[in-house]
Amino acid sequence: MQNINEMSVIFSSKSENEAFARIVVSAFLAQIDPTVNELNDIKTAVSEAVTNSIIHGYGNDSGQIKMRCELFLDAITIEIEDSGKGIENIVEAMTPSFTSCPEMERTGMGFTVMETLMDSLSVDSKKGVGTKVVMSKKFDSLKECK
Repeated sequence: MQNINEMSVIFSSKSENEAFARIVVSAFLAQIDPTVNELNDIKTAVSEAVTNSIIHGYGNDSGQIKMRCELFLDAITIEIEDSGKGIENIVEAMTPSFTSCPEMERTGMGFTVMETLMDSLSVDSKKGVGTKVVMSKKFDSLKECK
């Protein structure tokens, strides 16, 4: 698959930067004009991944979140990476309704939302080192135009 464009951005693990990440990925995707539904799915998945990094990766600490996007002719791959606490048990963390912060009234549906909206999702994490979420989505609307 041929890469047609890519971008990277690094931002602070502040809650207000969740909206920033959504805007950045939207602006990046504007060049291929995806459908509103495709764009909303991607923005929501990015929001969930960034929120996980902020809340679960860093908690009350501050750090950086790296977002990298790679655009192909009919798909996008997005990486969200932090250097936070890491995930001890990825299988458990990806179980619907599991949350490591029940005191914050979290729903534990972040990974489930990402899996539902994107075509692929992988999570690589090491306790005390950080977490990297890689997700991709194919653009069905662009296939119809070919």
